[in-house]
Amino acid sequence: MDNRNIELQTAKGTGAEKESLAVKYLRENGVHILAQNFYCKQGEIDIIGRHGKYLVFVEVKYRHTKKYGMPEDAITFTKRKKICKTADYYRMRYQYNDAVPVRYDVIAMTDETIVWHQNAFEHIF
Repeated sequence: MDNRNIELQTAKGTGAEKESLAVKYLRENGVHILAQNFYCKQGEIDIIGRHGKYLVFVEVKYRHTKKYGMPEDAITFTKRKKICKTADYYRMRYQYNDAVPVRYDVIAMTDETIVWHQNAFEHIF
């Protein structure tokens, strides 16, 4: 196994660990988790849940340090657009109509902090 494969496996393990921490954090703060790592041809969403009246789509971003910027800064326009398209598919598949309000949140993590950005971005068509 070459070093690149080892790095990829380590990154996947770290990502899964941080997503588990994010799920725990969200549950402790009143979010009912509906799905984790929801995949379809449109893309992937880390966590989907209900928070009050909202159907919430959550992107989890982790950075070991803030040396290369804040974790939430890594969510590009293209990534936000993919999340929105995936959310549209999820809503259609599970029959959530337009009367159910939607929110796009971000859990930004470093080794020292967890920050929950509610309504981090608007829906992109």
